[in-house]
Parts: sequence; structure tokens; C-alpha cells
Amino acid sequence: MKVLDLAAAQTRFSLPDELHAAEPPEARGLTRDGVRLLVADGGGAEGGGAEGGGAAGGGAEDGEAAGGGKITVRHARFRELGAHLRPGDLLVVNTSGTLPAAVDAVREDGRGVIVHFSTELDDGRWLAELRPPDNKGGPIPDGRVGEAVLLPGGVRLHVDAAYPDPCTITGSRLWAVRTDAPAGVPAYLAEHGRPITYGYLRGRWPLAHYQTVFSRDPGSAEMPSAARPFTNDIVLDLIASGVVVAPITLHTGVSSLEAGEPPLPERYRVPEQTARLVELTRRSGGRVIAVGTTATRALESAALPDGSILPGEGWTDLVLGPDRPAYVVDGLISGLHAPDASHLLLLEAVAGPDVVGRAYEAALEHGYLWHEFGDSSLLLR
Repeated sequence: MKVLDLAAAQTRFSLPDELHAAEPPEARGLTRDGVRLLVADGGGAEGGGAEGGGAAGGGAEDGEAAGGGKITVRHARFRELGAHLRPGDLLVVNTSGTLPAAVDAVREDGRGVIVHFSTELDDGRWLAELRPPDNKGGPIPDGRVGEAVLLPGGVRLHVDAAYPDPCTITGSRLWAVRTDAPAGVPAYLAEHGRPITYGYLRGRWPLAHYQTVFSRDPGSAEMPSAARPFTNDIVLDLIASGVVVAPITLHTGVSSLEAGEPPLPERYRVPEQTARLVELTRRSGGRVIAVGTTATRALESAALPDGSILPGEGWTDLVLGPDRPAYVVDGLISGLHAPDASHLLLLEAVAGPDVVGRAYEAALEHGYLWHEFGDSSLLLR
């Protein structure tokens, strides 16, 4: 498997335990759009509006980019997003819905196991992780080709091959698996599954907490969480102010990758109407702002070096970074990513390492919360 050089990411930091968002904002007494929003703008104050609302300090903080430009950092609430966008900006959102992709199961020898379904392959099989029943640490070390796992409801899962290296016989992190679920895996998960969770979360939360206002097409193993703070009211207010919203679809796989492991190939679709809106926005001087790394990856997978974009669908294994900058995306809305996440390379490829580094420095300084239920950022090139 190709290994990413995460040392290429200039944004380096340590994440204190207290900055892990351990529960949804609703459990912390907030609305979805009440989470904090950090706006880091590499173009200075241009496009920025309100300077207040700042539960994290309010006002603006200026810093210098390596090239001598001004980086402005503002603190707000997510409901104030519109104050930091301009008429003519294009927001590109992911319509993928989250599957209840975790299932408690039993191995042939009676030991418990959690199955995380990740991605449906073209031949009808799925990629899956086999994790210990306490869900601590990584995948189980002794999973093997040919193993059968008993799922609830009398359904059997068969481990066909390791992924991505089919020559591996035991100990793979990901496996290509098949089941005998009569109605298929998505229908089976709807009845027996629950959302994938990790050790930093307290408790289990209903699937509705893992859907966004844009969720239309079920298919993601984990929530495209950058869009979680959006509400219907925010979307309507943005449209009324002249901000355009356009859809793409990218179905996310599991995020529990080892350090240095590249993102999984993922299935995406860029509709023709969205491709036309991207080109129109660029010709008109507006900014293309992706909601999340998923929307960024889909758009850039359809983009050409000259900034044009072609509609289409298929699989993408694109990794943005120093060797592949963003061609069409000018900024993105994103949650805060872990220190060893490959997403940091993507953020830097869009907004620049100076903007991302200053944003994460400010987020740590002001106690922003990380992960899918945490706070948000708007990073502008």
C-alpha cells in the first residue's frame, strides 16, 4: 500500500484530551448551528463581515503569512456563517447520507467482534473492518481469509480477501467480504446496524445525530461531518443573500486509517449542473467553497489543471497535497482534524499551509473542540 509522507504537512500540533468532542453539541446544551466557527482568511478582511459573536474570544486576530500577506482569524458561531461569505460565492455540499454501518457479531470460535462496513465494491462485495468488541485500539490482529462471522438475524459474513493486498492471509486492516443478507447490506444495516463510533465518544447516539441537512443518498460509512452544523434556516438565509448551493455526492469509507495511510478510494458523482455552476462562479469572480474534505475531493477529482471541471462519476483515489494543489476550490468549511490525519495535506493544498497553521494555532489557543461533533472552521485561500 502506498504510504503518505505526513511530514509534508506543515501543520504540526499535539491535541489535548480535553479538546475531543465526546458528545453531540445538543448534549452540551447547544443547537447544531451553535458550535463555534473559526474563520481564517488568507486574503485579509476581504469577504469577512461580523467580527463578534465570539464565544472563543470575539474580534479579529491578524498574522503574517510566509509570503508577506495578511491572515485574519475571526471567531464566531456557525449560525453567523453568512457574514463571512459574499454574494456570488458557491457552496458545494455532499448529499451522501450516513449508514448505520457498525454491527456487533460473533466469530466462529465464539469471540465477539464489531464489523464496520466501509464501502461497497463494484462486484457487490463490501470492504469491512473487524474490530474488538470493546472497540479499543485498531482492528483485530488475527482476522483471516476464509473466516466466517455470524451477524445478528442469522446472517453470515464471509471474509474473501485482504484489501488492498489480496496476497495477505491474516492480519489485514480491511477485508473484502460478502454476506448472505437476502435484501443486501444497506437494508440489513437499516435493521441491525448502528453508527460507527470511536473511543473518544461517550455513549451511543441515534442515527439522526449522524445525518446532515443535505443527506439524500445513503452510502457513507461515517458522516460527512463538515455539513453537520448547517440548518434549513442557514441554507435559506445564504440563498437569500446571493450565495449559491450546489450538490455533489461522495460516499465516505471508514476514517480509522493508520498514520500515513492514504484515503481509501471512494465513489463520487459531480452532476453536470454543478460543474456548470463551478465554471460560472469562477468566470464571475466568485469563490468556490467546498463543504468538507469530501466535497473538495469530489470536485478536484473532476477538475483539470486549467481550472475547468468535467461532470462525471466513478472512483477517486485523489490525494491533494504539495504535489497536487487544488485547481478549483478556493476555500472550505471543515471540522478540525487529528494531528496524524491525511486531511491536513488536503486543507493545506486548498487554503495554504500558512492559513491552516494559523487556524489550528488559534483553535488550540481558544479551546475549540475536535472531531465530528466538535467545532467548525472556514478556511479561505
